Amino acid sequence: MKDSGLIISTPSIEEEGEDSADASAEIEWRNWVVSEALHGSRLDRALAELVPEFSRNYLQQLIETGAVVQSQRPLTKPSMKVKAGDHGVIELRPTPQSQAFKPEPMELETVFLDEYLRVINKPAGLVVHPAPGNWSGTILNGLLANDAKAAALPRAGIVHRLDKDTSGLMVIARTRPVMDALVHLIAQREVSRQYVALVHRPWVGSNVLEIEEAIGRDPRNRLRMAIVNLEHQNGKTAKTRFELLQSTEKGCWLRCTLFTGRTHQIRVHAAHMGHPLVADDVYGGSTAAGMSRQALHAYRLAFKHPVSGEAMVFNAPLPDDLRLALDNWGLGYNESKWDM
Repeated sequence: MKDSGLIISTPSIEEEGEDSADASAEIEWRNWVVSEALHGSRLDRALAELVPEFSRNYLQQLIETGAVVQSQRPLTKPSMKVKAGDHGVIELRPTPQSQAFKPEPMELETVFLDEYLRVINKPAGLVVHPAPGNWSGTILNGLLANDAKAAALPRAGIVHRLDKDTSGLMVIARTRPVMDALVHLIAQREVSRQYVALVHRPWVGSNVLEIEEAIGRDPRNRLRMAIVNLEHQNGKTAKTRFELLQSTEKGCWLRCTLFTGRTHQIRVHAAHMGHPLVADDVYGGSTAAGMSRQALHAYRLAFKHPVSGEAMVFNAPLPDDLRLALDNWGLGYNESKWDM
């Protein structure tokens, strides 16, 4: 246990029961013990390892209100350093965040299902995972309601995400070994993910352009991502290939291939090269062609089945709003030109 950061005492499966996370359970006391791995850490950071269902900001509030106790003495400074062997209890009170992981009946368009994994076609407007502002009504909640296996898996088996307003294909694990295998395949870039996007401004130059620029949190706006210099800012390497499919005076229709999977990667890289996505107001796009959401669709997903080794290839048809947008800009929809 010493490598896990914190050693905690948890109730047995029988004691937890089905209603252990109910809002009716107003207070929960949880024991904590600092391991060697977190010796010298801030108290709030250490506790964040113990209760990942709560935000660090919320834990700081609990600390400041005296909800964290050591040897019957409240610890009220989030920045205090802890030592290996320190132990005590924390009083947890339910929040929307901590109660987000609940089943909610939901229709999910499943394009493939076996005992190991599921592939779904996500509609635009549906959030993948609970987060501030969307603690319910997410794909995770739907998976918990639709699949008995999901409750036994971290994040209900979700191994990658799409933005709320991006439509298209996602693969979801149904067993822990397959989940670990899919995470590994994605990390090794052995899962092919291709998108189509409608962007502003006509295309100029070579029909293929690769953008390899690191992405991190925008220091001027924490709600956005941005191109960053890794020598001076935190971020991760990112690479996207853009291929021209069609172009007009108003904009162009692109195929986008991910080599990495950073938050908002296609949107950031497209804006960086001067072609922000239509209706993506976060990164410089504007409403056009009848689109009211960012014009991005994950149309192709390909990988080897983690158990059988079979080559799996899935394609999601273009949503109606994108079809109409292409028509509005005079870009004839011809799937045979880009579905490859």
